[in-house]
Amino acid sequence: MPEHFLGFGLGLRTDHFQDVLEQKPALDWFEVVSENFMVDGGKPKHYLHAIREHYPMVMHGVSMSIGSTEPLNMDYLRKLKVLANELQPQWLSDHLCWTTNKQVNSHDLLPLPYNEETLQHVADRISRVQDFLGRQILIENVSSYMSYKDSDMSEWQFINEVVKRADCLMLLDINNIYVSARNHNFAPLDYLNGIDTDRVRQFHLAGHTDYGDYVIDTHDHEVADPVWDLYRQALQRFGWVSTMIERDDNIPPLAELMAELDTARNIAAQTLNHTVSTGISQGKQGISPWKIPV
Repeated sequence: MPEHFLGFGLGLRTDHFQDVLEQKPALDWFEVVSENFMVDGGKPKHYLHAIREHYPMVMHGVSMSIGSTEPLNMDYLRKLKVLANELQPQWLSDHLCWTTNKQVNSHDLLPLPYNEETLQHVADRISRVQDFLGRQILIENVSSYMSYKDSDMSEWQFINEVVKRADCLMLLDINNIYVSARNHNFAPLDYLNGIDTDRVRQFHLAGHTDYGDYVIDTHDHEVADPVWDLYRQALQRFGWVSTMIERDDNIPPLAELMAELDTARNIAAQTLNHTVSTGISQGKQGISPWKIPV
């Protein structure tokens, strides 16, 4: 397995804080939404650090607005850097999108036109962010519901070139690929096969809402069968990649999410013809084991 493989994790959500501390579930890591903890003190921050004692973490942001034409928000980046220094995450990530206009946050992950001008603009901003933070970041593909006439390349060509020019890494959201493929009528395998294999460090899995003529990335359902199928294809192309499940609404009990995470483990083991018998994640209190029968 690659050195940077963390195993299988979940998004850390408020609903599960107490259960995680009491049960110490056998998962390998947690992903935390950066903006939820970019504050001084408070109860959520208390739980965050208590859980961090037992599990590795990665940070995932939703407000960097890396594609915006407005100046980088240095106040935001300073707070992000403080949190990263506190948590010492394995890595941190945000989205290949824009979210703000005239300093107003839309609270949506809006897609970009895929052309040379945008490419150079985004790569430059990522480089500046990495220089400020003192670390590489991961950039995630978003689900999209519109496209631009000014685009002259595919999304996968665009994101490949962005990560090369910025020398950053990639968070590949499998559900987002499926959602965008349905909405824009392209083959999801074309996307997967078009992504370079050397920069992908993390997979996201999530549920969506299917309205027939279009699909919305809602994160309020279990992972759908077509997304599991696409995950198998992704594993065949990229090998062992750290995988986690996002759930942001209709959040079930922790045990249900753990069972869904077991599905991801089993699919990975079967697809890659490998039996995993011991845990890889070690926090200050010991190893979190996981076993996958094949």
